[in-house]
Amino acid sequence: MSAERGGMVGLEEAERVELTVAAVAPGGHCVARVNGQVVFVRHALPGERVLAEVTEVHRGFVRADAVAVLEAAPERVTPPCPYARPGRCGGCDLQHVAPEAQLRWKAAAVREQLIRLGGLDETACDALDVRVEALPGGQLGWRSRVRYAVDAAGRAGLLKHRSHEVVPIDRCLIAHPAIQELPVLTSTGANWPDAEAVETVASTGGDVAVLAVAAGRTDLVQGPQRVRERAAGRQWRLPVSSFWQVHPAAADTLVDAVLELTGPRVGETVWDLYGGAGLFAAALADRVGPGGRVTLVEAAGDGIAAARDNLGDLPQVEVVASRVEKALARRRITGPVDVVVLDPPRSGAGARVVRDVVAAAPRAVAYVACDPAAFARDLRVFGDLGWRLAALRGYDLFPMTRHVELVGLLLPGGEC
Repeated sequence: MSAERGGMVGLEEAERVELTVAAVAPGGHCVARVNGQVVFVRHALPGERVLAEVTEVHRGFVRADAVAVLEAAPERVTPPCPYARPGRCGGCDLQHVAPEAQLRWKAAAVREQLIRLGGLDETACDALDVRVEALPGGQLGWRSRVRYAVDAAGRAGLLKHRSHEVVPIDRCLIAHPAIQELPVLTSTGANWPDAEAVETVASTGGDVAVLAVAAGRTDLVQGPQRVRERAAGRQWRLPVSSFWQVHPAAADTLVDAVLELTGPRVGETVWDLYGGAGLFAAALADRVGPGGRVTLVEAAGDGIAAARDNLGDLPQVEVVASRVEKALARRRITGPVDVVVLDPPRSGAGARVVRDVVAAAPRAVAYVACDPAAFARDLRVFGDLGWRLAALRGYDLFPMTRHVELVGLLLPGGEC
């Protein structure tokens, strides 16, 4: 039965309702309305008529899964993975969407957030003509780092959507082929009675590793302590548990975008903020040459160590071990600076960092974003300080999922 709320009939958890799906929303959902109530629907497509089952009830909106399709959209396809279904694995949001339509889906979600959260004028900003580009390699077998959760019976699997419940699986189809062949899942006879999670790595340098996580400790089960990655014309050696882009083509794609958008010149000074192991710093150092200077700022210990190990042949690169906001506020790095690369965590750079970057008066900022909402919020701060979004690139670094990577070029002056 539906509950009466403020004179409006409200949906209840586990209730099923027929509805017509409207536009794409952030988070892998589409929007629908039932008696004026907002419903965020997974496993659906815009324009479809579906039978939806309510999964969560919140103040002002509910969440639901499309459990049956009554009228399908032309872009609907059969998910290749048997676990990409309502109530099963929550890792892939868009396996029911045709490949080209996935790119349009992500572009629409980005555009909505840039307008709603970033304050961009949809009639005047050319950068809002958002396009998301596919990467080489197809939509399956791309993920080079997979973290499996472990249930109480010691079985490795993946989590349900918005849940801590583990779904034991026999194969993850978006995992790199080398990871799919590892003896990790129950289908291979593996059992992990003492582990909370199992991490797997298949590097672009050909290394494969398995790590078990338990009680805050990570132990190497199989493979090398350090793995090789290839990107930006260099070979990298990294601790097996350190961060690296999970799509094999991602690192080179992002480097190419940053270089093309900012056009670093010989002799210039560059800041690489949230620089990690130094991917962008290495490419930037090649462009500015021995007479230029690149300052990399990173807080994570493994990232700092990797940057110092891998960039030792580039004397124009300085590695600063610090949180970015502290390095800027305490003047551990100071201007003048010509180009700034921002590659913050999912939460974004934040207003304080944006203000300090603008105060340094670079000629250009490249912002690499893994979360469009955080990017849009930071973009609004740039706009309030007189900067504009001059260009925007979108890349499908995470096929079959809702995630999208952005590289934006920000310039002083003008409006967007």
